[in-house]
Amino acid sequence: MLRFLIMCGAGLLIAVGGASRVQLRAADPETPALRVTVAPVIQREVTVRQSFVGTVTPVRKSVVGSAVDGRVLEFLVNEGDAVKAGQPLAKIRTKTLEIQLAVAKAELKLRQEELAELKNGSLPEEIAQAEARLLAAKATFDYRQSNAERAMTLYKQNRTVTDEQLREAQAAAEEAEQTYLEAKAARALVVQGPRKEKIAQAEAQVLVQAERVNLIEEQILRHTMVAPFDGFITAEHTEIGEWIAEGDPVVEVVELDSVDIRVGVLTEHAANLQVGAKVLVEINALPGRVLDGQVVLIIPNADELSRSIPVKVRVKNEMVNGAPVLKAGMMSHVQLPTTKTHNVPMIPKDSLVLAKDEPPVVYVVEKDAKNPEQLIVKPVTVRTGISDGEWIEVKGALTADQQVVVKGNERLSAGDRVEIINEVEPQTAGK
Repeated sequence: MLRFLIMCGAGLLIAVGGASRVQLRAADPETPALRVTVAPVIQREVTVRQSFVGTVTPVRKSVVGSAVDGRVLEFLVNEGDAVKAGQPLAKIRTKTLEIQLAVAKAELKLRQEELAELKNGSLPEEIAQAEARLLAAKATFDYRQSNAERAMTLYKQNRTVTDEQLREAQAAAEEAEQTYLEAKAARALVVQGPRKEKIAQAEAQVLVQAERVNLIEEQILRHTMVAPFDGFITAEHTEIGEWIAEGDPVVEVVELDSVDIRVGVLTEHAANLQVGAKVLVEINALPGRVLDGQVVLIIPNADELSRSIPVKVRVKNEMVNGAPVLKAGMMSHVQLPTTKTHNVPMIPKDSLVLAKDEPPVVYVVEKDAKNPEQLIVKPVTVRTGISDGEWIEVKGALTADQQVVVKGNERLSAGDRVEIINEVEPQTAGK
C-alpha cells in the first residue's frame, strides 16, 4: 500500500508541469546545484551607430603620361599586374640620345684627364729638359757677352774692330741674354707647375661637361615611364609601335594596400563624426566578415541635392595569391557613430534567454533567503538596446555588479540552486 501511494504522488507531481518543477527543486535540498558561468552587469559608454552605404575607392590613383614625344619601343605591363614604385612601365625609343650620351661621356673623360695632368704638375724629365735648355742658353749668353766685351776693348785701343763689327757683337750678346732669360723663366714655370687659375679653369670645364652628361641622361630617363607607387595596373592607353605625344596617357595605376570607402552621411548625423573614429565595415562581396576601419577625412561641403557630407573611411586591404581582396567599386556598409556616447547597463549577449513571442529573460544569481550559504537564480525580464560586440544594453530590474548567468542558463528555472564555476571579466566587454 505504501509503495502504491508513493507512485501516485510521483505521477501527480509530473502532471503538474513547470510550476511544480520549480517548487520541487526549491524544496528538495538534495537536488544537486547546477554549474554555471556568470558575468557582472556593467555600466559602459556606448554610441549609437547607423549603417551607411559606401563604395570602395583606391587610396591613390595616377594616370601615368609620357614626358616626351616618341615611338613606344617597349610596353612592359598588362592590366591587372602588380607593380612596385619605380618599376618601368613603358619605354620610348632613345637611340639618338644614347649616341649623344656616348660622345658627351668621351668629352668628359678628356676634360678629366687634362685636369689630372695639370694637378699632377711637371714630370722629372720635363724639369731636366728645362734645366738643360737653361744651361745651354747660359753658355751661349756667356760666350756672346765675352765676345762683345773683347770687341769693345779692341775698338777702344787700336780700332782694329769696326763700328759694324762692334754693334754685331753687342747685338748677339743681347740676343743671347734674352734667350737665357726666357729659358730661365721657362724652367721656373716647369718647376712651379701650372697656376691655380689654370687648374680652376680645367675644373670648371669638367663640371660643365659633367652637367651635359647629366642632361642627356635625364632626357633618356624621361623616355621611360615608371610606376609612381606600389599598386596595380587598371588601364592601358598605348601599345608597342604607337607614336605618343608629350602628356599622352600611358597606363593607369591604383594603390590598394589600403582602400578608402567613400560614404555620404546625412547632415543631421555628420555633426557627431570625428576624424580618427573607429568604425565597422561590411563588404557586400564578403558576407559574414566585419572589417575595422577608421575615419580619415570629412569633407566640409554638403552635396546640395542629397544633403549629405562626403566621408572617407580607410580599411587595410588583404592580399590573397597576390591579388587584393577589396577591389575598387565594391559596395559596402559602414557603421558610423551618429550620436554622442551615453552610459548604459550592459550584459553579455549569451546571458539572454529568448522565447517565441515573449520578451528576453536573464537569470540573476543571488543568495537563497532560507539558506544564505547557497546560491539560487531569479529570472528578470529585460528590454535590449544598443549592442557593442558581444555585449548589449539592457533595460529592466538590473543593477550594476549583479551577476547574470551566461553559460548553463538554457536549462534554468526560477529558484534553481547553482554553483559558479567561472566568471567572465568585465574588461572582456566588446572583445
